[in-house]
Amino acid sequence: MIFTHKPVAGDIQTVLERRYLELQEPIPEDTVWLDLVRPTREEEVKVESFLGITVPTREEMKDIEPSELLYVEAGARYMTGRVLSRVSDSEEPGLAGITFILRDNRLITVRYEEPQAFRMYTQRAGRATGNGPSRTVSGESILAGLIEAVIDRAADVLQLQGERIDRLSRKIFEDKGDPSSRNNALQDTLRSLGRHGDLISKQRESLVSMERILLSLSATYRTAKAPRELREDVRSTLRDLQSLEEHATFISAKIQFLLDATLGLVNLEQNNIIKLFSVMAVVFMPPTLIASIYGMNFKTMPELDWHFGYPAAVGMMVVAAVLPYVFFRWKKWL
Repeated sequence: MIFTHKPVAGDIQTVLERRYLELQEPIPEDTVWLDLVRPTREEEVKVESFLGITVPTREEMKDIEPSELLYVEAGARYMTGRVLSRVSDSEEPGLAGITFILRDNRLITVRYEEPQAFRMYTQRAGRATGNGPSRTVSGESILAGLIEAVIDRAADVLQLQGERIDRLSRKIFEDKGDPSSRNNALQDTLRSLGRHGDLISKQRESLVSMERILLSLSATYRTAKAPRELREDVRSTLRDLQSLEEHATFISAKIQFLLDATLGLVNLEQNNIIKLFSVMAVVFMPPTLIASIYGMNFKTMPELDWHFGYPAAVGMMVVAAVLPYVFFRWKKWL
């Protein structure tokens, strides 16, 4: 998919015209953005010959070394970041590697997934770009808009996760009364917290990768004396991103607190069960002792000849069972 200039009559502003390019079609000279989605080797060779660059492979995009993510080669600037996306081979959201390449005022993006942020930006890119009537389209401005869309999407994800975690927090600390349903609810809560924690950690990793790209762009634009509007956009986006990172850290800390609280409640429930068994053992220990004594088959046992021996033994067992129970209730251990 490519985006080319499309001037608006009577206005300095330029919008983007989106086209799906077939392999046999030549790439127009006025192309400002080439979006390679799951490119084949033939498509990569076509772009490489047109721009004189090397398109990174999917395996190269998975590297974690900073030198492999941010570098300059043959006059082109390569920047690889990770964006939260629903990975095609999994039902759970994952991190999709995306490479941004700036060359001769053109932007090339290489990706193998469909992040929601890209769909949002490409849908509105065909209508208008820029923040004012004097803004013209360039690879740098498109890159800034894409990163801004990624950050906006990250803000939506963090807000939604924050609301879900607040609901879980109220659910954890409310008293349900029924121990069996309470245990099941706590187990479900642990699983939910684990899923939310995993999603927040992935989102924070995505923000960190975007921050590296923005810091690199900021340093480049400062030394290259880029247009003031572009530098202001990068600085503003970087401030928003750092604010979201702090919010993601806060949510992660809250999830950790809720995990500790849930595990503590699970331990309390287990302790209550163990305490019940301990109390039952103490309550039945004296009656068992009495029954064991009078169950011995010794010939000389005076109580065996008593007329009221059996009622007396049963009475002693009942009293021996009731007294510990009353004592535990008096101590408020039950």
